[in-house]
Amino acid sequence: MRKRALITGGSGDIGAAIAAQLAADGYAVIVHANRQLEKAQAVVNDLLTQGHAAQAVQFDVTDAAATQAALETLLQEGPIQVIVNNAGIHDDAVMAGMTHAQWQSVIDVSLNGFFNVTQPLLLPMTRTRWGRIINIASIAGVMGNRGQTNYAAAKAGLIGASKSLALELASRKITVNVVAPGIITGNMTEDVFSPEAIKQMVPAQRAGTPEEVAHAVSFLASDKAAYITSQVIQVNGGMA
Repeated sequence: MRKRALITGGSGDIGAAIAAQLAADGYAVIVHANRQLEKAQAVVNDLLTQGHAAQAVQFDVTDAAATQAALETLLQEGPIQVIVNNAGIHDDAVMAGMTHAQWQSVIDVSLNGFFNVTQPLLLPMTRTRWGRIINIASIAGVMGNRGQTNYAAAKAGLIGASKSLALELASRKITVNVVAPGIITGNMTEDVFSPEAIKQMVPAQRAGTPEEVAHAVSFLASDKAAYITSQVIQVNGGMA
């Protein structure tokens, strides 16, 4: 029986690439979306045509009750043993001009969403004595970034939570790691960084691809990474 993998924010560039990679790795993938269910379903349809096991699911990760209900339905088909917490938003502003709503919404999706999705899945996962939790953070959560105090706080909090959860689950053969992308091509970065700026900022002198992030997730989800936990893997072309 295939292990099941849930990818939140699976309708976006990075989420879709992760879903495709994990499906190719042999997992039955559950592609989550909130407002972009049609995009998530398109990802699923593409995977189904390739002979992979995939399904789409819709819920708001910031709504604890709705998330719990959706997860309970999914768990009726068996435990979810790989969780990729990829859902996240950014709403940038310098802190002096940032509204409370901007602060709250970004924290809600990245950090509270991580708790709302992960916590209900932990006991079913621990009963299987195998699991992988991979949280998608950002270079902003490691280094900080102007205009992103909310986003950096959310992602740094995700890193701290991951390290603590890794200690709680290590004896159960469940690993918890973080992948922190740098500048990655896609909707979140287009029109933000010029090619010249990327060459100045990134030692590799290019943006990364969603597939390169997915490759890191693929490794961390595999049996090859069984002794790797509580780590932050930066996929950033050498930015430091």
